[in-house]
Amino acid sequence: MSEPIGVVILAAGQGSRFRQVAGEEKDKLLADCAGRDGAVRSVIEQVLVNVPAELSKRVLVTTADRPQVIRMAKAYGCEIVLVESTGMGDSIAAGVAACSQLSGWLMVLGDMPFTLPSSIEQVMAQVADDCISVPVQKGEFGHPVGFGRSFGPGLMALFGDRGAKVLFAQGIVVEVAVDDPGVLWDVDVPEKLVFKSA
Repeated sequence: MSEPIGVVILAAGQGSRFRQVAGEEKDKLLADCAGRDGAVRSVIEQVLVNVPAELSKRVLVTTADRPQVIRMAKAYGCEIVLVESTGMGDSIAAGVAACSQLSGWLMVLGDMPFTLPSSIEQVMAQVADDCISVPVQKGEFGHPVGFGRSFGPGLMALFGDRGAKVLFAQGIVVEVAVDDPGVLWDVDVPEKLVFKSA
């Protein structure tokens, strides 16, 4: 591969379900949670810590009203892409457009702090030009999802709330079996800040 694979961290969603329970002013990305290594960090920092070091090209997509998230991402070597829309499709398109020259992109959700770095590495290892690689935990598709170079135009054409699932019909989907409930665990409500392995 000529250019490396990059990671696009999607952190623009407003977390409305979380705010309904925790309070309107509470940003789930800044909520404290104990990582699987036992260290307490904010949700977004746990996500950044879990991104393997070899993924040096890092783009974090977020909104301008999150200065703490932006500072944290910069500290972890991320380029920041600001979006006005919080739709998943708009975020993916903006993130990929910021590093469109790469051989592939790993889509990491900013509210999934419990994914093991080894799971991310396994998904990353299966990224190829015409393939989508996705972790599978007990028969369920999880995150992060890796997209090869040929999906660039499709990713950049996404908009609104539509995620990249529509692209799964257009290529080879490589299922990466992992033993990691973290690939399915997003923090959508405050009680999900505490990880319990099944």
